[in-house]
Amino acid sequence: MALQQNPRPLTGNHSPASHRGTAEQAASRNETAGRALLRTAAVLRILTAFTFLWAFFDKAFGWGYATGAGKGWVDGGSPTMGFLSGVSAGPLEGTFHAWAGDAWADWAFMLGLLGIGVALLSGIALRPAALAGTAMMALMWAAEWPPARHLSDGAPSMSSNPIIDYHVLYAAVLVLLAVALAGRTWGLGQAWARLPLVRENRWLL
Repeated sequence: MALQQNPRPLTGNHSPASHRGTAEQAASRNETAGRALLRTAAVLRILTAFTFLWAFFDKAFGWGYATGAGKGWVDGGSPTMGFLSGVSAGPLEGTFHAWAGDAWADWAFMLGLLGIGVALLSGIALRPAALAGTAMMALMWAAEWPPARHLSDGAPSMSSNPIIDYHVLYAAVLVLLAVALAGRTWGLGQAWARLPLVRENRWLL
């Protein structure tokens, strides 16, 4: 007697069409999430650019915020004198005092702010900007010296964290933007990457 075996019916959850639909939905969700991530990185890039550019223009023209009116760089003021001369902790305290107000320090600081800000805003040269920005943040971290519990005069430093402060976070953001190629969304990163010089020197991306 022949045995008749009924094949297992295909349910909606296991049909090939269902699998294709699920895969397409997953791919669509991933694509949407990817676009959202790129746009978020672009917004973060632009906001960070504004931070650096604001610091540059305020110090250059004395807009009355961190730099008082009439005390800007164009008025003969020094962008580094106030900050570096006020360093009061850390092993580089004397070094920063010696640098305070020097022309080379003023130019290096201001060109760094401007260059990093323009690179972030335009979306080009994010790797050099991340390198320069990290170096700048490291020096500023050393100037404030968060590990110190007391200043050189014995007063409490009021440090909120001995290791991670906003300088470290800024450096991390700059590196993240460079790694994520954040200049290709709402920026000139793609056009920049196609230049022959940049294609031959990928560190310029």
